[in-house]
Amino acid sequence: MYVADSRAGTPKTPAASAESAARPRAGRRLAAVAPTVLALGTVSLITDVSSEMVTAVLPLYLVAGLGLSPLGFGLLDGIYNGFSALVRLVGGHLADRGGGRHKWVAGAGYALSAACKPLLLVAQTLTPIGLVLAADRTGKGLRTAPRDALISLSSTPETRGRAFGVHRAMDTAGALLGPLAAFLILRATVDGYDAVFMVSFCVAVVGVLVLVLFVPGGTAARSTRAAGVPDEPTAPAAPATPRPTLRAALALLRRPELRGIALCALLLGLATVSDSFVFLLLQRRLGVPDRWFALLPVGTAAAFLLLAVPLGRLADRAGRWRVFLAGHGALLLAYALLLTSWHGTALPFAVLFLHGGFYAATDGVLMAAASDSVPEELRSSGLALVQTGQALARFVCSLAFGAAWTAWGDRTALTASAVALALCALFSTILRPVRRTPSEGLV
Repeated sequence: MYVADSRAGTPKTPAASAESAARPRAGRRLAAVAPTVLALGTVSLITDVSSEMVTAVLPLYLVAGLGLSPLGFGLLDGIYNGFSALVRLVGGHLADRGGGRHKWVAGAGYALSAACKPLLLVAQTLTPIGLVLAADRTGKGLRTAPRDALISLSSTPETRGRAFGVHRAMDTAGALLGPLAAFLILRATVDGYDAVFMVSFCVAVVGVLVLVLFVPGGTAARSTRAAGVPDEPTAPAAPATPRPTLRAALALLRRPELRGIALCALLLGLATVSDSFVFLLLQRRLGVPDRWFALLPVGTAAAFLLLAVPLGRLADRAGRWRVFLAGHGALLLAYALLLTSWHGTALPFAVLFLHGGFYAATDGVLMAAASDSVPEELRSSGLALVQTGQALARFVCSLAFGAAWTAWGDRTALTASAVALALCALFSTILRPVRRTPSEGLV
């Protein structure tokens, strides 16, 4: 027996009709984000204070302090931003395989990254610095997919964009405070870099403790979904529930929607210049003194913080893929501003606002879009697949941009990146995965 759907004019099964009735009606305000999201947001806030303290001073420390060339810095920056790709699948698989180990796999990643901070005190040459950064990014690779899976599992499809937006906003609050803390430490101490690394370590330890004490495990996270909102319907899958194996995780790429998302994220990542290079380009264009360099990431973080929740909600309503591609349009405009001859006082504010808007429209939105195409049993592994492709692409971009800067100069390197980003965005617009979300927007 079928029941007519008055909204779409298409037949419905009784089960589907009951499921539709259980969902919040139009005009009814959706419940707030789950406590798990807020707890993870607190962990990310504290951890980002720690990591962004290091990130804010690292480019200047390596280039001005240790005298690395742009190519050498590009290699280390690629390691810092892309090495985690090698272990994201492992972290995602371990979290899914344990049937509730998301918290503990993420905790191991946070702990490893924290342990690397004081090691920067003794690393003075390219090889040991590279090894420390690789270990730090290994920790990030282990924790990212399980953490995002916990956010996804504790949310519903209707509120997932908002949940990721809230988390990324809290995360970015830490990214805003981290550079400020680094700036104050550099001004107040004689051995500024050493002090930054040690304070960063202490803050990271606090983040690990908050995770252990206040974040529920993967199974418990499902029970902390917002009150009054039903569990999400499972994504279309084979009749048998897939076992959380590596083969099953890789088989997720057979799903056209997830495969399209992963491919587009990879292509766009190939033309995404790393944050550190953007800040170095701004410093050179404007002649920013070294002591003020650590404040440049604050502009990006402030814009990210301001826009993360509104753009997350917009993605739920208007379509996640549209917002994702619009974010890359903002990044392309930031590149264009850096390539112009304009040297006005508004230039850094405009570039950093667009840079932060890019992250607000893409970081959490991409994970929300991918979550809709992955079953709960393989949620962490599926998100890790998308993150891995994107991280590897950005690793390649860092190497290529550093080499191009060394060979032909920063302007030529940025021009090539802008052209590549425009072409990749155009291709992604044509290739975009289209799927109706439970809310109403296109993914």
